[in-house]
Amino acid sequence: MTAQTGNGQTRSGDGRLDLPGLDGVLGRRRLFSLLATAGGVAALAACGNDNSGQSSPTSTSLSSTQAPATTAVTSTTAATTTTAAATTTSLPPAGYDPNTLLWIQGNYAGVPDEITATDFEVEGSLPPELNGLYARNGSNPTNPGGHWFMGDGMIHGVRLENGRATWYGNRWVQTVVLGKDLLDGSGAPGGANNTSNTSVVTFGDRLLSLQEVGFPYEMSPADLSTIGPWDANGTMPTGCTAHPKLDPATGKLHCFVYGFVDPFLTYYVIGTDGQVEHSTSVPVPGGTMIHDFAITDRDVVFWDLPVVFSMQTAVEKPGEMPFAWDASYGARVWVMPLGGTGDQARSVEIDPCYVFHGTNAWREGDDVVVDVSWMPHAFKDGQLDGPGKNSLRRWRLGTGGESVTFAEEIMVERSLDLPTIRRDQTGRPHDKGFYVHSVEVPGGFQFAGIASFERSSGTIDEWVPSDAESSGEPLVVGDWVLVYVYDRGRDSSDLAVFAADDLASGPVARVKLPRRVPYGFHASWMPD
Repeated sequence: MTAQTGNGQTRSGDGRLDLPGLDGVLGRRRLFSLLATAGGVAALAACGNDNSGQSSPTSTSLSSTQAPATTAVTSTTAATTTTAAATTTSLPPAGYDPNTLLWIQGNYAGVPDEITATDFEVEGSLPPELNGLYARNGSNPTNPGGHWFMGDGMIHGVRLENGRATWYGNRWVQTVVLGKDLLDGSGAPGGANNTSNTSVVTFGDRLLSLQEVGFPYEMSPADLSTIGPWDANGTMPTGCTAHPKLDPATGKLHCFVYGFVDPFLTYYVIGTDGQVEHSTSVPVPGGTMIHDFAITDRDVVFWDLPVVFSMQTAVEKPGEMPFAWDASYGARVWVMPLGGTGDQARSVEIDPCYVFHGTNAWREGDDVVVDVSWMPHAFKDGQLDGPGKNSLRRWRLGTGGESVTFAEEIMVERSLDLPTIRRDQTGRPHDKGFYVHSVEVPGGFQFAGIASFERSSGTIDEWVPSDAESSGEPLVVGDWVLVYVYDRGRDSSDLAVFAADDLASGPVARVKLPRRVPYGFHASWMPD
């Protein structure tokens, strides 16, 4: 027995989705090219155009000094279960044209070349204990007709040494599709065929650039040059999503990949030797967009939510996101042992919702606790929810009985997403989660300030910049938080450093960069 869903899919009697026509090259090409970076940020809009005609990268070396920027700070905002919306909003880019895509204007637009700089003005004092490379990935759509999510990956990095900024460089990830249209007939995206523009992760001595689909690309920590696609010495499955988790106790990397034919979800573990040592399929009923997951010191947690792949859209409506909201698919959270097998996975049904990113998960007795950035739905009627409708929520999964139980608590009714924590607290109770706050603007959304949410007290510490500035995803490194801040007045960016326990007082240091860093996605820190 089969049943037709609302997205051109057929669901069999056991609840699994049948996807006729998936083997067609055109369908796969459209699927993966549009999928590529869709899950990279908290608030997204449906993709509009293909990413064709990217300009070829060029390289320039320079030294530069910039004038100091004006800094605006705000006091902290307390919250226990909810908090009020931000009191200020970021304005659209100067000269914003409402008749032109937001993604090709202002600081969304890509930069045209690669540069290197070694001489900077620093406002304030850089913490001398920060010795390493701060790197952040993002899309760089140099093609005026391309969508932000479809641009080639570009990593912007700053090296800090003993209280000094010694190097800045921006480098395209030299993928096999750099500067090409993913629909040009060179092969269905996947494996090495991906734009590698969503995140960057450190794993041992490797610096890996990742996307929603396909193999990571290894980058040189010395100068951000591309070493090449990395497939864990030939042991990796078809690819890796953008949010693998490093277990701080073992140094092993826990990963997953989702697909659109069975197996729909594969979980695997990469050992410290860089090879996959364990792989298993998880029995989710269909192909859905699963951007992130969580681990504890003994569990793996997946959220399997009703944003489903639509073959009909992929084939009949090229240029549109081939995912759609389908409440009939249901929503569930899965929990299984860390390093376990799919037959050990248990699920619990929850109300339909969507989650791109989880902050962290940890154990409290028989309960698995997960903090997530929650959305009421996604890709519904061709649009995603605006930032004002989102919230930070805590899920509690009771695993002690025959069935898994579920409870949910609203922590903050704000758009707090792109979360980061101290890396050594992954899978353990964390002190604070750090987030970017987004606001709605005509044609989409814009990043605003940064905030932390203290798990134990439920309080928020927040920095809201002036209307001339906006920040991206914060990254916590020990006692400090690093983030790129764009100054619209200078049309340039700073690497701003904050005290992790006092965001509201503003940056303790700003490294004045010789150019703007376009809005991007996820960052990492590689210590020396």
